[in-house]
Amino acid sequence: MKAGSNLEKVLAAGHFAATGELGPPKSADREVIEKKAGYLKGHVDAVNITDCQTAVVRMSSISVGTMLLGLGLEPTIQMTCRDRNRIAIQADLLGAAALGIKNLLCLTGDHQKFGNHPRAKNVFDLDSMQLLQMVKAMRDEKRFECGEEMEGREPRFFIGAAANPFADPFEYRPHRLAKKVAAGADFIQTQIVFNVPKFAEFMKKVCDLGLHEKVYILAGVSPIKTLGAARYMAKFVPGMDVPDEMVRRMKESPKEKREEEGIQICVEIIQQVREIPGVAGIHLMAIEWEEAVPEITERAGLLPRPQV
Repeated sequence: MKAGSNLEKVLAAGHFAATGELGPPKSADREVIEKKAGYLKGHVDAVNITDCQTAVVRMSSISVGTMLLGLGLEPTIQMTCRDRNRIAIQADLLGAAALGIKNLLCLTGDHQKFGNHPRAKNVFDLDSMQLLQMVKAMRDEKRFECGEEMEGREPRFFIGAAANPFADPFEYRPHRLAKKVAAGADFIQTQIVFNVPKFAEFMKKVCDLGLHEKVYILAGVSPIKTLGAARYMAKFVPGMDVPDEMVRRMKESPKEKREEEGIQICVEIIQQVREIPGVAGIHLMAIEWEEAVPEITERAGLLPRPQV
């Protein structure tokens, strides 16, 4: 065990993992966290806490992760390089580990021009690859990024990274994944999968490289809530591949049944990716729609979650 988290134990035992996501509020309202946590508890093995996603100011991932521990859920905190230099990142990670947080997702982070403070000064002292290397050294070698030996207890994290199987150039994606594995990733969460055949092609290349034996790969999935969301993701979100068939299904569904259709599409995708060799689980991103998680996990046959 690298960290002994519930997520790590579920994956190590060979179970098909299911993780969820919780977006913190743009306020100090704890009740928002408690309400969203209620939808996720018992339905996923761990819950990602986003770190000011899309560069919008939100409650911090570490504080929300600590709240989730108190509510009986296991958090996976996200850490981006956008807002902190290597000193601040290492300090935050020492604190997170001391608070009992065991899962970490390392991200470069969205550029601040996309958020609500476009004139903010970015940091990007490190990128996600360097962040992975730094965290692995802190855990496995008890060494800070500067090379100084750590005194006392080291932070032990189950280290995750993100991958986008659909970004160009497509042929390079498995090799970039290999670099993240070499840098220290223990598990991978992918971009949302809508184009299952293309994702299967990506996973074939991943397995040919033997990466599925070195890292746990969780396929990203998400319910589509509206026709507008389907069209927006298909046309305007870089690196996302939404087939015309998905948009057509949402368009042809009566307006009052589109949420149901979006959930059905998500359930079908979960069932399909579960059959792809090398996929160890799914990461369910019901963005600002956490109340859909119980129905999705039940209909997809993901319940009850394993006890390890």
